[in-house]
Amino acid sequence: MINTTRRKYTAEFKAGIVLEILSGKATAPELAKRHRIKDSIIYGWRREAVDRLPLVFAQRAPEEVADPRIADLERLIGQQAVEIEALKKASRWLSRMSRSNEKS
Repeated sequence: MINTTRRKYTAEFKAGIVLEILSGKATAPELAKRHRIKDSIIYGWRREAVDRLPLVFAQRAPEEVADPRIADLERLIGQQAVEIEALKKASRWLSRMSRSNEKS
């Protein structure tokens, strides 16, 4: 018997094959011949991609999810900057008051 190992294909490769089929640039049998892959595997990739396509639009993009968190963090940084300035002014005022009390 011939010892064969299963080939593994990257997600990018599979997506490229499926895009070629969906865009009409090539057929599954053409791509199967070109890449030496069974056309049934390519049809499976196409079916999986088409089945999962609604999920692309149902899920929020990572940038959209991160936007509220970023806004909250920016607001918090701004608030802390204001508090730091207030504490610096209070510290300067207290040090002036303690120096003036020492002179008296």
